[in-house]
Amino acid sequence: MSKAMITSSLVSVQWLAENLGAENLVILDASMKPVTPVQSSDPQEEPTYIKGARRFDFDQHICDHNTTLPHMMPSPEFFTHEMQKLGINKDSAIVVYDYVGVYSSPRAWWMFRAMGHELVAVLDGGLPAWKKADLPCSSQVELSADKRGDFESQLLNGLFVDSAHVLEATADPRYAILDARSEGRFHGVEPEPRAGLRSGHIPGSLNLPFAQVVVDGLVLPPTELDSVFSKLVDKEQNLIFSCGSGVTACITALAGELAGYSKIAVYDGSWSEWGAESSNFPVVKN
Repeated sequence: MSKAMITSSLVSVQWLAENLGAENLVILDASMKPVTPVQSSDPQEEPTYIKGARRFDFDQHICDHNTTLPHMMPSPEFFTHEMQKLGINKDSAIVVYDYVGVYSSPRAWWMFRAMGHELVAVLDGGLPAWKKADLPCSSQVELSADKRGDFESQLLNGLFVDSAHVLEATADPRYAILDARSEGRFHGVEPEPRAGLRSGHIPGSLNLPFAQVVVDGLVLPPTELDSVFSKLVDKEQNLIFSCGSGVTACITALAGELAGYSKIAVYDGSWSEWGAESSNFPVVKN
């Protein structure tokens, strides 16, 4: 049996279908219900999964349980333990998807990258594209594996950053902070969907709504992504991606990588931390 080789952070349903028999392939359902309505969302009236998928629940389970902030990164030790339970190995070729299209799956992709695992990619179009191609589905998802894996986390510094790092970056021209929330939320003219948050944005940050890089559940081609990014930042800048809670920031981080940017980080706490009514971080409204 052959092994799957992942050479890009984004794979097509055709690629996944052709590699279903690979001995090292692991498919993870990283679906999370959107906080705000998403146009390409599959309503999921009946639970449907890609056949053979295992559940990667970063919203409630594979996250830091010692904070009030939503779905923050867990410790490397916890991540290792949970991935081994899912049967993931050091050489596993991991494909993550969600039922919206491309919404929460990039968060799982970036988590694996932060934990030092390079063989991971997002399924372009997610479950809707898989179903549209009439490929094998199931009403069941695996919560664990028969055989424990040998996965080991190797935490890489700088892929997820904290509020102190972001605060310093607001005054450093070598950095650009890109906010994936909608234009209305960024400018403080639309209410935040989560309670207890102020309106506005991080001083000096730029607005890049994730809907500008994903159309009908598919990520824009690299040339179009390059055009989007080049209007805001240059290749030499350190890019910090933020959003409401560190999920859709990973969509724009994925888009940035596909566009050829290499200095990428995600602000884990994002607006749930920065914009909290209890915080003293500066907020701009305009």
